[in-house]
Amino acid sequence: MKCKRRIGVHTSIAGGISLSLQRAHELGCKTIQIFSHNPRTWNLKQIEPVEVVRFKEWRSKFDISPVFIHASYLINIASGNQELRDKSITLLSLELDIADQIGAEYVILHPGSSSGEDKDISLKRAIASLTEVSKIKRWKTKILIENTSGKSGDISSSFNDISKIIASLPEYLIGGICLDTCHAFTAGYDISTEAAIKKTVYELKKYTGLNMIKLIHLNDSKGNAGSGLDRHEHIGLGKIGIKGLETFINHPSFRYIPIILETPKKKPGDDPENIAKVLNMINRQQ
Repeated sequence: MKCKRRIGVHTSIAGGISLSLQRAHELGCKTIQIFSHNPRTWNLKQIEPVEVVRFKEWRSKFDISPVFIHASYLINIASGNQELRDKSITLLSLELDIADQIGAEYVILHPGSSSGEDKDISLKRAIASLTEVSKIKRWKTKILIENTSGKSGDISSSFNDISKIIASLPEYLIGGICLDTCHAFTAGYDISTEAAIKKTVYELKKYTGLNMIKLIHLNDSKGNAGSGLDRHEHIGLGKIGIKGLETFINHPSFRYIPIILETPKKKPGDDPENIAKVLNMINRQQ
């Protein structure tokens, strides 16, 4: 039985951003996540016009949609350091420029860390920073706020805190939520059993609404529930396990949401093996 679910992986842009689509197509992906540049540098090069054209042509040819760009790991819009916050606002706006240029639907953002400061103050700073971004211009691409793992300093590990960010910003900037299964699990939202998943769904309904979830980052977890450990594991080999992940992605609330795998890439066969597991998990429920 052919799976109709949009499943993809984070794909390299080495050699040109359009090549990420070819790599995704060779893996059988129907959606994709990429970086727009080296995520560990503040320098951001403009994409050559020929690459933009090729990206759009290959995206249509390979039927890959939606396209997600993951924002740089350097961005910390919640920082108490004004210079860092200003640089983060500038880089995020440039990420949105590139996303618009290639026609990506969403930019995925970790709002940042309080770095030992009061979380509520840091949350307000993040909202203020995003408000500044919203005043720069209007992009077609929208931002997805990703839930984080609950490690010390996180300001977006709870659905309640994410809802505060979303509610404070204009709809033309914020498109919704990227829900990461590993992060949710280690932040205390146990999704390893059907009963626990029901509780997590209730929390999402209560604070954000299920309609705000636009992407699932499907990852198993090296850490235990509530541990705060941000370490992704191969599907079925972590603490959530196959049964929990299968029940989660086939829950009526999540059944039609695109999936991106961010599982470890230590050997060439890792992505195909994880994709095959997910396809089996979905096909067993159809």
